[in-house]
Amino acid sequence: MDSDELRAAALTVLRTALDEAGVSWEQPAGDPHTFVATLPGTRKLSTTCSLRVGEHTLSVNAFVVRRPDENHEGFYRWLLERNTRMYGLAYAIDRLGDVYLVGRLPLAAVTPQELDRLLGTVLTNADEPFNTLLELGFASAIRREWEWRTKRGESTRNLDAFTHLTGAGAGAGAKHPTEPSEPGGPDEGR
Repeated sequence: MDSDELRAAALTVLRTALDEAGVSWEQPAGDPHTFVATLPGTRKLSTTCSLRVGEHTLSVNAFVVRRPDENHEGFYRWLLERNTRMYGLAYAIDRLGDVYLVGRLPLAAVTPQELDRLLGTVLTNADEPFNTLLELGFASAIRREWEWRTKRGESTRNLDAFTHLTGAGAGAGAKHPTEPSEPGGPDEGR
């Protein structure tokens, strides 16, 4: 197969694999070789992943988290250590220090199974460690947000994973005045 045929085949495989996986995707206007997929997560609500079919390779690029506010050495060390266990991708930073997952795959290797494996690697390494990355690089900001919300009586429910940083007990997230109370209080039966 020549490079044009490989590229056309990779585009077809990519489009079909994303559709069959039920992944939401779009193509930027005027760029038929790029797909921007939105992968759903649990810790990180979603991960945006760009897949670019070049002349010889499929490039994968997914945003993970912005540049850390603090603990740069520990944060970046954690990423580098995790790189040694990752399939097909690696953590990288841009000129601002924001963290991405990046990788390349030869077009001849683009198959539905390989795409599934790469997208799984993106999701696993963007979503699964998201709270750890927030703890490593943004602990002070999490504490400030917790204090601000608590003082205002705002819900802290989405910060419950970080109660060990704030000194609050698990499940102690303040309820917003419009949120209904659970029978017996928020901690009963937990």
